[in-house]
Amino acid sequence: MTLLLLIRHGANDWVHGRLAGWTPGVQLNADGKAQAAALSERLGALPISAIYTSPLERCVETATAIAQPRGLALRLVEQLGEVRYGEWQGAELKELRKHALWPGVQFYPSGTRFPNGETLGEAQMRMVQALDALRAHHPKECIVVCSHADIIKLAIAYYVGMHVDLFQRLVINPCSLTAFAFEPMGPRLLAFNETGSLAHLYPPPEAAASTTEPETAPYPPAAPVLSLPANEQPAASEPEQEHV
Repeated sequence: MTLLLLIRHGANDWVHGRLAGWTPGVQLNADGKAQAAALSERLGALPISAIYTSPLERCVETATAIAQPRGLALRLVEQLGEVRYGEWQGAELKELRKHALWPGVQFYPSGTRFPNGETLGEAQMRMVQALDALRAHHPKECIVVCSHADIIKLAIAYYVGMHVDLFQRLVINPCSLTAFAFEPMGPRLLAFNETGSLAHLYPPPEAAASTTEPETAPYPPAAPVLSLPANEQPAASEPEQEHV
């Protein structure tokens, strides 16, 4: 049995207002750093063998909070990155909701392409292919994958047998954990959107506009991120930060 822990990155200043996508420089804010530290503690003594992450800063920072106390390397995988939103990247969500494509994104995501981007169906397939390759490399082990809300929701929908056009019914909060056990009879969902509290069930307070610049947090130095072919397995033992 492989235990797969899917973790969304922690909070940042773009979470509820803009579609960050692959925008560089989006880092955890103070809340996100606290969430990542708390998550690392909650993971306790789980026998984590490897930590894989999207190459985007907010995921790398979150994964680092888990990896450092355990002396584990980070392994950056291109296919675990955010959905390619194309021309929508960086836009305000309140404006995107007025776009003619918005209903398609909500109700027909499998066949709706982001302008000069990918469809959510395509994003789902690249994520699932990457996860299947990684878990095949770690039979009977526990691995962490740090990624993004939409791409995690798409993977969950695939493994529980939910049509991709219904994936918007799922919610993945910042720094939440979703766990799958892959058994001979198929995947089993063990935990979903676990955040360590019930705070996310309460109505959110009215968001106050913030003019505070996000704090700069240390994370592993940037390096070229290579694409992971579907039939290629990552090396079992690599340097401190690995790019696969």
